Amino acid sequence: MERLKVLSRQRIEQTDFQFKRYLYSEIDWSNRLIAIKGSRGVGKTTLILQYIREHFHKEETALYVSLDDLYFSDNSLIDLADSFYKTGGTVLFMDEVHKYPSWSQEIKNIYDGYPLLKIVFTSLSILQINKGYADLSRRVVAYNLQGLSFREFLEVTGVMTHSRIALEDVLVSHKDIESEVNQLIRPLLHFQKYLQYGYYPFFLENIGSYFQKLMATIILTLENDLPSAQAIDYSNIYKIRRLLYLIAHSVPFKPNISKLSEHIHTTRATVIQYLEHLKNAQIINLLNTNSTGTGYLTKPEKIYLQNTNIMYALAPETANTGNVRETFFFNQLENRHGLTFPKEGDFLVDNTYTFEIGGKNKTRKQIAGHPDSYIAMDDLEYGFENKIPLWLFGFLY
Repeated sequence: MERLKVLSRQRIEQTDFQFKRYLYSEIDWSNRLIAIKGSRGVGKTTLILQYIREHFHKEETALYVSLDDLYFSDNSLIDLADSFYKTGGTVLFMDEVHKYPSWSQEIKNIYDGYPLLKIVFTSLSILQINKGYADLSRRVVAYNLQGLSFREFLEVTGVMTHSRIALEDVLVSHKDIESEVNQLIRPLLHFQKYLQYGYYPFFLENIGSYFQKLMATIILTLENDLPSAQAIDYSNIYKIRRLLYLIAHSVPFKPNISKLSEHIHTTRATVIQYLEHLKNAQIINLLNTNSTGTGYLTKPEKIYLQNTNIMYALAPETANTGNVRETFFFNQLENRHGLTFPKEGDFLVDNTYTFEIGGKNKTRKQIAGHPDSYIAMDDLEYGFENKIPLWLFGFLY
């Protein structure tokens, strides 16, 4: 226990809190049980360490522990919580809960047995907290942490700082916002960098090894996280890797589920299930005709990789301009908005706004006559009428 306290203090002291992710100010930290979900490498650990440093810097009433510590090979989480609470602890921060086999049941027991103790834990996005074995859905308040937005990328690299902009403000006041930004920076220069390596914060460690680390992160997700979180037999992981390879070299595309099932030697239903797993792991995105998701035996209309960095890492040859544009738009809006496959255009947002994605020569032909229709244009510093620079949609979170 004392060793864990020492490690906790060391991690907190070493944490830089000059730059905070968008989610930091959106979490209601007064809740008794908080889950922060997200894929590997998006910054969940840093976020909670920043909160501890800012609010419990000189106190010992908060404790940070990673559940992959060897301490838990011979000690239970409940024992730790009991000892911590009896020595004055008030908030227990737990990282990597998926590394602890009975995390769901024991967190429920701690929540019920220690009503004055608050719990904050991080988990992988693929972990279905609300379907946990102990039914945490009535107790936990869950938040999802995305990778860096383009706006955050500009801030963390010291280029400029700007508050997030609501979609409605982008649509109505984009000219004023564009003028403000363009007076300070050349957005297209930095936009190209972001598309290639700006989504995961670990690019700050070394850009040269970024794609190698990203590939390792994806492999860990497939080979370690998927089997443990979804009870998938390891023999099927090869098929999922094969499926991801096929997707990466084809996206964005309208899938033929029967052909995909033939390629990886499995059933149609299993392919759809694998696609849902990859989506939950934040490796791909699925675009459907309605906002209810894929559902049982329902194929998505289009498949995308989850962000442009994954595209450049897995299949740079498919990272043509059109694919990158659509992937970026989907990725930046899915955090706060519902995107569905429209009858005309590329995306229907919140069942209200129709968007066509393209370059500066894109016309309104495909969405002519549609109310609330817009073109998100690449290679554009300033927009006009309903034509909005694509990079500006990176300021939504």
